[in-house]
Amino acid sequence: MKEQYYPPAYGEKQFHCIYCNVFASQRWDAMYIGISQSITKSEEILSSFCNHCHKRAFWYETRIVIPDETPVEPPHQDLPLDCVPEYMEARSIFSRSPRSSAALLRLCIQKLLPHLSESGKNINDDIKSLVSKGLPVLVQKALDYCRVIGNNAVHPGEIGLNDTPEIAQNLFRMVNFIVQDRITSPKEIEDLYNQLPQGSRDAIEKRDKTNTSGTP
Repeated sequence: MKEQYYPPAYGEKQFHCIYCNVFASQRWDAMYIGISQSITKSEEILSSFCNHCHKRAFWYETRIVIPDETPVEPPHQDLPLDCVPEYMEARSIFSRSPRSSAALLRLCIQKLLPHLSESGKNINDDIKSLVSKGLPVLVQKALDYCRVIGNNAVHPGEIGLNDTPEIAQNLFRMVNFIVQDRITSPKEIEDLYNQLPQGSRDAIEKRDKTNTSGTP
């Protein structure tokens, strides 16, 4: 199962390091600026030191400035390859434009839907089709979250993504949740089932055929 991702956050003592991506404790240090012969403690610049990889990130006014990477979770390892470019581009521009990032993730979802046996032409219709096939309510809500937030990014409505970037940031988590539920979990269960002895699997198949035919 995919572990929960805790993005780097200003002042937090533990999070997933932006360098090594390991959930590790962080040490915060003040920065000092030397001007001529005087040294001044900066009130705006701090550094976080990862106790796992021993690398340091620099923060200015509560935001990471070095390295120049976005503190959002990486794509799920089972995200289909043709969806990865949109996800990674959305990740790279998130800090500069949450709205553009959200719009790209909506496109990522649209490209993901054919991998869930839908057309990918209309997200709303595809979600409706999946619901009719027994899609779990939580996955339906995750898909609709991506659809609505992404659509607001393209056609600004009541949600100000630049003012509340955390809403757009949740899109990354939603995309990975959908992949985990619809692609990874079934694969994991299938792998476990295939580890059963062949005789046991044959007996289960025989049982199910008997139930289907209506014979007690």
